[in-house]
Amino acid sequence: MNDMSEGYHYNVMRRAIELIDQAGETMPLEQLSQEMGMSPAHFQRLFTRWAGVSPKRFQQYLTLGHAKALLHEHFTTLDTANSVGLSGSGRLHDLFLRWEAMSPGEYAKRGAGLTIYWGWFDSPFGLSLVTGTEKGICGIGFAAEMGEAETIEDLFSRWPKANFVEDPMFLRPWVLAAYQAERAELDKVPVYMIGSALQIKVWEALMRIPSGEVTTYSEIARVIGNPKAVRAVGTAVGRNPVSWLIPCHRAMRKSGGLGGYHWGVPVKRALLAYESARAEA
Repeated sequence: MNDMSEGYHYNVMRRAIELIDQAGETMPLEQLSQEMGMSPAHFQRLFTRWAGVSPKRFQQYLTLGHAKALLHEHFTTLDTANSVGLSGSGRLHDLFLRWEAMSPGEYAKRGAGLTIYWGWFDSPFGLSLVTGTEKGICGIGFAAEMGEAETIEDLFSRWPKANFVEDPMFLRPWVLAAYQAERAELDKVPVYMIGSALQIKVWEALMRIPSGEVTTYSEIARVIGNPKAVRAVGTAVGRNPVSWLIPCHRAMRKSGGLGGYHWGVPVKRALLAYESARAEA
């Protein structure tokens, strides 16, 4: 893997996050780059290429207090999304995704008669497993924390009766568009949501959250008409199979805590920091 690949960038960011956490404070560029075994100039270029802002600025987005700041300054009330045309037509949050949900009958079959294509792809957040049907992407999982074998087991086990076919070339046009930094090609990415009725309601709510903003599990429960179902909503958020495109990382605890993340909390922190930096840039 060459040092300009997306996966390499994420691995660098992951190591930097660990160092910043160990230090417990913002680290000067010279110290951080030395710890990373790079020259300050090279490290600065890598950071800016990946995040769009300087390492110094990006560290502010990585702090544990950033989650509370996001909730205070960038909280989204989901039912207001309707007033700006972000639901009902496939125009979801800032991404112009085309999506379709499977029918209850299809869901009950647990994948019987369904062909799901899969492949590994580099992403801004490390190696990712992508799955899809003829109708669109139905799964994106990040392996940086979980590992490749467990990521495959996780996504495949959700549809035990499906026929899985390794075919990255089938998925490649959708995946390239999905990971475009400028999001200009996302109208070409169809998403096929396969889950229970409650899960799909929750995932639709997630897709109303604009990039760079966050919401809470309790807000999602309220907007789907079941305000007491916060725990069930949290479970549904965690079961979201299409990470990044269905932005479950933008859901947080009402207290301002990050909450969990199915593919690892370090990935969630990187996702939120990345989007905050891109919004600023």
